[in-house]
Amino acid sequence: MDLLNPSIEQLVAEIVALNHAWKEACELFDERENSPLAQSLRDLKTCKQIRLLHSYAPLGKVYLALDDQLSDEPLYSLLLQESIDNRWNVEHLPVRVAEEYLSSAELERFTRNN
Repeated sequence: MDLLNPSIEQLVAEIVALNHAWKEACELFDERENSPLAQSLRDLKTCKQIRLLHSYAPLGKVYLALDDQLSDEPLYSLLLQESIDNRWNVEHLPVRVAEEYLSSAELERFTRNN
């Protein structure tokens, strides 16, 4: 495991694990976003997703696509060009969060229409 330059497989596994842990923490504390543990897990998942995009979107291995699922707010899906452990989707990222962490040029470069 390379902490400074994690593989795409490692980042995907970490993001998926953090997403599951975040959802469990929300249920455990019955406060969706207000638990400090849930907030920390959510924020760490976001950081890993941004790192995945910065590291692997320029190589064409991952991209953003607007998700058309009904949700409280607009979401991006992080989609893989090739599946990893039978996964094509590396969880959701709210559009407002993506706009906070990525420049408009990065958003344009990393986003594809499905």
